[in-house]
Amino acid sequence: MHLVIHTDGGARGNPGPAAAGVSLTDAKTGDAVHEAGYFLGETTNNVAEYTGLIRGLEEAARLGATRVSVRSDSELMVRQINGQYRVKAPGLKPLHQDVMALLGRFGAWDVGHVRREGNQRADQLANAAMDARTDVDYTP
Repeated sequence: MHLVIHTDGGARGNPGPAAAGVSLTDAKTGDAVHEAGYFLGETTNNVAEYTGLIRGLEEAARLGATRVSVRSDSELMVRQINGQYRVKAPGLKPLHQDVMALLGRFGAWDVGHVRREGNQRADQLANAAMDARTDVDYTP
C-alpha cells in the first residue's frame, strides 16, 4: 500500500506551545486513512515538524504501508532528510536519526517540499491540537 503523508508542525512562540498535524491518504484513491493533531507541550517549531513526521511514519507502518510519499512545508526538514543540508542542531539530530530509521522500514519512500497552501489539512490539524491543548483525532 502506498500512502501520502502530509505533515506540519508549529509552535506559538519558539519555543512555545506546540503541536503537529498529520494527514495520511491512500495514494491511489486520495481517501484519508488517518488524520490527527498531536499536542507536544512546549517545544520549538523544528522539533514539532520532526515529531509530526515521526508520528506519521509510525502510523503508516502500523497501517501496513510499503511505500510512503512525505509532503511537508518545512524546507529545512525536507532538505535534511534528503541529505542536502547537514543536521547541526543537537536537539534535531536524534529526531533525524529516528526519521531515517523509520523510512528504512518501507520498501520505497520519497520526501518532498510543498508550499503552505499545499499542506493546509496538516496545518489545520496542528492548530486544532494547539487550540485544544491535547491530541485530536479525525480519522474517518
